[in-house]
Amino acid sequence: MQDYINKANQTLLHTYNRFPVIWDKGDGCYLYDINGKKYLDFVAGIAVFALGYNNTFFNNALKAQIDKLIHTSNYYYNLPAIEAAGRLTALAGLERVFFTNSGTEAVEGAIKTARKYAYLKDGHTHHEIIAMNRSFHGRTMGSLSVTGTESYRAPFEPLIGLVKFADLNNFESVLNCVTKDTCAIILETVQAEGGIYPAEQEFLKNIRALCDEKDILLILDEIQCGIGRTGTMFAYEQYGIKPDILTCAKALGGGVPVGAFLLSERVAAKSLVPGDHGTTYGGNPFAAAAINAVLDLFAENNIIDQVNQSSRYLEQKLDDLVTKYDTIVSRRGMGLLQGLECREPVADIISKALEKGLVLINAGPNVIRFIPSLIVGREQIDEMVIILESVLER
Repeated sequence: MQDYINKANQTLLHTYNRFPVIWDKGDGCYLYDINGKKYLDFVAGIAVFALGYNNTFFNNALKAQIDKLIHTSNYYYNLPAIEAAGRLTALAGLERVFFTNSGTEAVEGAIKTARKYAYLKDGHTHHEIIAMNRSFHGRTMGSLSVTGTESYRAPFEPLIGLVKFADLNNFESVLNCVTKDTCAIILETVQAEGGIYPAEQEFLKNIRALCDEKDILLILDEIQCGIGRTGTMFAYEQYGIKPDILTCAKALGGGVPVGAFLLSERVAAKSLVPGDHGTTYGGNPFAAAAINAVLDLFAENNIIDQVNQSSRYLEQKLDDLVTKYDTIVSRRGMGLLQGLECREPVADIISKALEKGLVLINAGPNVIRFIPSLIVGREQIDEMVIILESVLER
């Protein structure tokens, strides 16, 4: 394995600090390295492989589409994309969708939509966007511009500009940023990379009311917390509100690179037109077939019910760890997107857990993030706790 890693380090651009393991295959909630060692996976490809590895139905759906058609272009229609668009818009309660290849591209499209909507209202281009501190929306220039961590943005300035940052769950800080030029407010319904911080009910409802009052577009980024992870198909359903624009990706394709931004008919009718936005690969038959297979599995296997059952058990087990270990400060999260905040950096805990066959990642330096496949059950949660405790005891 080390020989392969050495070869990789000679050719791959060093933009990731990778763990010293090479995955070979997966099955359910487990991964196997090229030496055959078995690992319990509580990362799921960063919330991507929501339905577990080596799902026969999913695999067969993709194989069938490969035998028919993988790609044409968006100059033509294709049946899988038409079906996926209808199903996804119905689930989200939004009327239009644009398929992308990734989450960061979905955010780019959302930003462009908001700015075009504002431009058509008043004809000027000095429109401001309010984003949140600690947020993470991607690493392309537009999505990086609204990412609320200065160290990520600083080396790449100047970015798109006219972006202000407020604090999640502090409505007053948002109000202080609003001007007559504000065109959009973008936030994650649950901040994931920034430390697992869910939006509070009152805060999000106040944001929605503010946007309605001033004709500001509300963009919700559910790239990580959407597609069933919090116990509803989209996290915002639990707040009794709806965004004007929604971004999603990760679990949407079940492992196939795909994203989307959805928007209301009102916004769609007054924003992007032919020539404003495009993609070569987005919404191709293969990617759309993956979306349809994911949605089929959600419906047939009652995935949302399973998430709610498993997440309650996971929360209980993590709360027990908070009580038992002084090094752990608190648990927070929604559904199967959970975090344990520790008093010290968690990198060593995560590395030691990997050695013992448990795959975890962080969310900031002091938070262990738990984002298993949505098919995870009590047996796997108990197994995770046993391994994690063996590390914490040291």
